[in-house]
Parts: sequence; C-alpha cells; structure tokens
Amino acid sequence: MPVSLTTLRDLKQRGEKFAMITCYDAIFAQTMSQAAVDCLLIGDSLGMVLQGHDSTLPVSMADMVYHTRCVARGNHHAFIFADMPFMSYATVTDALKNAGDLMQAGAHAVKLEGGGWLAETVTQMARCGIPACVHMGLTPQSVNVFGGYKVQGRSADAAAKMVEDAKLLEQAGAALLLLECVPTPVAKRVTEAVSIPVIGIGAGPHCDGQVLVLHDLLGMYQGKPARFAKNYLQGRDSVKDALSAYVQDVKSGTYPAPEHGFSQ
Repeated sequence: MPVSLTTLRDLKQRGEKFAMITCYDAIFAQTMSQAAVDCLLIGDSLGMVLQGHDSTLPVSMADMVYHTRCVARGNHHAFIFADMPFMSYATVTDALKNAGDLMQAGAHAVKLEGGGWLAETVTQMARCGIPACVHMGLTPQSVNVFGGYKVQGRSADAAAKMVEDAKLLEQAGAALLLLECVPTPVAKRVTEAVSIPVIGIGAGPHCDGQVLVLHDLLGMYQGKPARFAKNYLQGRDSVKDALSAYVQDVKSGTYPAPEHGFSQ
C-alpha cells in the first residue's frame, strides 16, 4: 500500500521508525519505491548536489516544480515531500501559490524552513489542504544568518524555544516537523512534546523518522562528509541494496548511531 500521512502518524503512535531519502529524478524514485523507502524528499539540496552551487539559495520554484514532476512519475510507493525554496514563502500569499504549484506537480506535502513565526502560514496551508512539514534547527536557507552550518539548540534557552515552537506549530496545523543538526537530548524533547511525526537528520535516534541526502548515503560527498552521513554503498553490490540497508537500519534503530549525533 502507498505510504500516506496517516501511515506516518500511525507509525509514530506505534513507536515504529520510518525512512526518508532525498530524490531528484524518476529512476531513483522507482528504485527507492522498490527498496520500500517510506518517504522521498525533493530537496533544495539539488542546488548543491546537482547544480554545483555552494548553498541552496539559488534554487528556484521552477527547479523544484520540474524535479517534483520527475520524481512523481517514477514513484509507486512513497510519500513525497517537496522543499519550498528560498523566498518562496516570504508572505502567506506567496506560500499558498507556490505550495499549490508543488502539490499540483505531484508532492503530497511541502517543507518550509523556520520556527514559530510560520504559524499563520502553516494554518492557511492546512485550510487549503496542503500538509506542511516545518524544518527547524539548522535551516540551510538561513546559512548567512547563522554564519555557517552550525548545530542549533545547544543553549538552555534555545532548546526551550525549539520545544515551544514545535508545540505552537503543531497547534497551528503543521503535519510534521524536521530537525536538522540539533543535539540528541533536545530532539528527544521535541519528539516527545508533539503528537505529529518528527524527522531527524543529525538529530539523534529518538526522532520518529530519519532522512539522508541520497548522495551522502551513496558515499558521494562534497568535501568533508557531514557527521551524520553514512556510506551505505560500501560493501554492497547495488544502489538498491544500499537503499534497502539504510531502510532496515532506520527501522531497527541501528542508524543513527551515537557517533552520528551531537551533544548538548
């Protein structure tokens, strides 16, 4: 059966994990479906891994719509998320128009970066039938504000703010949350504080789901690999085997291991 938002909610309630991988084209979407990957993310990371930029900021709505259509054509199983690129949700009006374009291109939900300040946007999306996943912690579109790619939520105040923002976003109608580069204890607090599914990347083992960038999973790193990256192709004969191994490790709790996370 195809994975739905109800599937992901039920998995959280049962304490079972789910696996997500970034995907940008039809053939990988088909292969991921065969490997029983639960969720595909058309990430604005394509700006770096496909287009060769040094950040996600140059990615356009046209880029995201194009790749969402490609992935949707190849997918036969997974729940599809599509990233809303930089400045595509600066106003509620912009957010609804651009999210609608991604949904019409084949996404089942959209992902946008921020915190509690997105509550109104999330509420309006929910009213229009657009499930929203809010990406918190290290949000790559804000790299220039952060002064680099740094772990977020390490201070007591920052951790408390993250938990409160998570609660606020759930109340506003967010369908899911995603935590990137957040200390393991903080991610655990957030995951336990909300009833909606929480996806982690560099956020420890307590999140309900895990996501990796496809190229990191295949050992194709740009410079030094991220702490949470793991090469699943090493020692295996095919990409499909690597994808399946990742899914199995997420569901069994083998990945992420302690060395893939961050302390507070």
